[in-house]
Amino acid sequence: MNNNDFQNEKAYKNLDFLDSRDARPLRILAEYLEPEIRFKNYHVKDTIVFFGSARILSRDTAAAELEAAKAGGGDLKKAEARFNMSGYYEDARSLAGRLTTWSKGLQGSDRRFVVCTGGGPGIMEAANRGASEAKGLNIGLSISIPLDEYLNPYVTRELAFEFHYFFMRKFWFAYLAKAVVAMPGGFGTLDELFEFLTLIQTLKMKKRLPIVLFGTKFWDEVLNFKTLEDNELISPENIDLFFHTDSTDEAFDFITQELTRHGIDTPGEAL
Repeated sequence: MNNNDFQNEKAYKNLDFLDSRDARPLRILAEYLEPEIRFKNYHVKDTIVFFGSARILSRDTAAAELEAAKAGGGDLKKAEARFNMSGYYEDARSLAGRLTTWSKGLQGSDRRFVVCTGGGPGIMEAANRGASEAKGLNIGLSISIPLDEYLNPYVTRELAFEFHYFFMRKFWFAYLAKAVVAMPGGFGTLDELFEFLTLIQTLKMKKRLPIVLFGTKFWDEVLNFKTLEDNELISPENIDLFFHTDSTDEAFDFITQELTRHGIDTPGEAL
């Protein structure tokens, strides 16, 4: 072979190497540095994080599914359950919109308390949708998983991310968060909620972080924190780490009051 025909390849362009086990530290670092640069470019200082199920439908979609089931086109019991849960979609949409409007009215050029979700369907879509309808930037921290999940159409495209590593995705949820709204959800929602509670309990997260558990009946049935307290597995003050409500008005008032008192003067305060 003529030496002039040989094309040497730079290491940072070698995809076989970059996808290899040996290059894992580079991929992890990329999932830290690339989002950091984008957040800085768009002056995003902190976020309000919404967690919740990807399976919860909008009210319109759930209503159409219920009507089809009543006409003999599906499982009526499941359709009724999905219709009942769709109220949480509309609550997340409304609350995210109101919080976005409120945050846009704050003084300063930096973008404060930007709505942030996992970027997928369901409750994530609802929160991104509400923020988008309020004409605010919003964030989607999606994850590559072997499930039928997609980036919802309401995420601001300049702030749409896809992570490979769950722990890097969780880092960006926690690092920028100034408030958390946990809507009903499954394993993923529980995992994310307890990540925050553990960071606060162990003082790895020292910033004040208001947490709303939205849907009192759901959360009381799924998580019995009183049993943990009664058996001295958590301290009584740990019960005060979150605020239960079924009201978007109460959730809005609680979050905005907490952020006004403790969050506005500490932009971008880290863990």
